[in-house]
Amino acid sequence: MRVYNFAPGPAMLPGEVMEKAREEFLDYAGTGMSVVELSHRSKDYEAVVERTEALLREVMGIPDNYKVIFVQGGATMQFSAVPMNLRRNGKADYVDSGNFARLALEEARKFVDVHVAASSREDKYVHVPELDPRGFDPDADYFHFTTNNTIYGTCFPSLPDTGNVPLIADMSSNILSQPYDVTKFGLIYAGAQKNLASAGMAVVILREDLLERCSDQLPVLIDYRTYVKSKSLYNTPPSFTIYLAMLTLERLRSLGGVPAVYERNQKKARHIYEFLDRSRAFRPLADKASRSLMNVTFALPDEELNDRFVKEAAKSGLTNLKGHRVAGGMRASIYNAMPLEGAQALVEFMSDFEKKL
Repeated sequence: MRVYNFAPGPAMLPGEVMEKAREEFLDYAGTGMSVVELSHRSKDYEAVVERTEALLREVMGIPDNYKVIFVQGGATMQFSAVPMNLRRNGKADYVDSGNFARLALEEARKFVDVHVAASSREDKYVHVPELDPRGFDPDADYFHFTTNNTIYGTCFPSLPDTGNVPLIADMSSNILSQPYDVTKFGLIYAGAQKNLASAGMAVVILREDLLERCSDQLPVLIDYRTYVKSKSLYNTPPSFTIYLAMLTLERLRSLGGVPAVYERNQKKARHIYEFLDRSRAFRPLADKASRSLMNVTFALPDEELNDRFVKEAAKSGLTNLKGHRVAGGMRASIYNAMPLEGAQALVEFMSDFEKKL
C-alpha cells in the first residue's frame, strides 16, 4: 500500500514518474537494456543527460551564459566545492540560518575567511535572520545562503541584494518549488533527493564567468570545469538519478511548470498552517514571517504526545512525521510530489487526534 510519505529526503517521488521508470526499467527507449545498464559513453545515455539539462533550463529559465552540471556527492560536497572553486580574495560572506547553512560555513572555513553576515542561531533558528546589506562585505568572493531550511521549517521570503558580489544559494529543499530569477545568482546548487529525483546527485547551475576563478590545482572531481568540459560525463555519473530527474522534469512541465506547481504548493502549505494557527493543542514551530512552503514544523505540548502522534499517524498511512532530533516535535515535508490530498489527510488526522485529547 502506498502511503503519504512526509520524509524530508530521500522524499516522495511522483507516482507517474515511478510508474514510468518501472515501465522502462528492463528496456529503455527500445535499447533492450535498462537505463542503469547503459554505458555513459553511449549516444543513448548522452541523450538522457542532454534532455535532462534542456528540461531544467526550460522550467527554470536558465540563460545561455549559465552552465548546468550534474555531480555526485550531494549538496554536502558543494560545501567544499564552492569555496575551493570560487575563492579569489580568500574571504566570503555566509548566512547562518539553520543546520545545513551552519555546516556549509564551517566547511568553508577550511578554505576561506568566513564572515557571518547574519545569524538566527541564538534564537534556535525559528526564523531566518534579517539580511541587511550594510553588514555585507563588498570585497567578499561570494555571498552564500540557504534559501529553505529543511530542519527548522523556515524560508527566506526574498533575496538579498549583494551588489557585485556573486550570490550563491543552496536550494536543496526548495528548488523547482517556486519561481526564482536565475540571473540574480552567481551559482545555485541542490541535492536531488527532495524535488528532483532520488538521492545520489546534486545539480549545479553557475554563471560561466565564475569558471575563470577555478585554480589548476583543484582535485579533478571538485573542479567545476571538469564537468562543464565533459558535459557531466567525465566519469561514471549517477545514471539512474539523472534519468529520474528527466522524468520528474517532464512531469513538472506537463503540469504547467514551476509557476503552476508553486500555486499547488501554496495551497498545501496554507491548508496545514491554517489548521495549526487555530489549533488548541498543536503549535507551529517556525515564526510566521519565515514559514517554509516545503517543510512544516509543529509540536504538541510534550514529547510523550509527540511520540504518540507520530506512531498513530504512521498506522494511518501518514509516515515520517517525526521532527529532526535537534528541533524536536514533528515535521511534514510537502515537496512538489506531495498531492493536496496528502495535506488534507494530515489535517484531518491532526483534527481527530486533537479531539481525543
